[in-house]
Amino acid sequence: MEYLKKVLKKSGTVSIIESIIFAILGIILIANPEATVKIISYIIGAGLILIGAYKIYMYAKDKGKNDLYNYQLIYGVMAIVIGLIAIVYSSTIGTVFRIIIGIWIIYSAVVRASSALKLKSLNSNIWIYTLIIAIAMLACGLYVVLNEGTVIVTIGILMIVYSVMDVIENAIFIKHLNDLN
Repeated sequence: MEYLKKVLKKSGTVSIIESIIFAILGIILIANPEATVKIISYIIGAGLILIGAYKIYMYAKDKGKNDLYNYQLIYGVMAIVIGLIAIVYSSTIGTVFRIIIGIWIIYSAVVRASSALKLKSLNSNIWIYTLIIAIAMLACGLYVVLNEGTVIVTIGILMIVYSVMDVIENAIFIKHLNDLN
């Protein structure tokens, strides 16, 4: 049981660090939402263009060797096209970003709810706190995904709220680890 407590404590600590990083991203989104989305779009686009150029180079280098299975040229051209789209349509990236963040929050909420049920089966008193926070996180995640009018600043605020709830939940969890039998 000591090993399990040690693993759970480490997992809780890592989760707190992830939440702090997530909160910092939320603060950056609030401070300068349009520039943040554009910078992310440009970075993604440039990365895809570089990957595409590398794939095309590898195609040219390996031409004549196993051409039947060499799709490097196709991968390269597609990566470049997608990279250019990410740069040209950087405002659309904000919508995709919103959906990805929302799905991640929903996933985290489901994991927390599952943890709450496992804690309940261990007769731990902290399961209810974990479940309440999971439900609140689920509501935040659904709001982000379903509300097309959600602006980047709201996402930043929700990221910070989520992070604070996650840090609180993990701190409570770590504090009550000794209550586990």
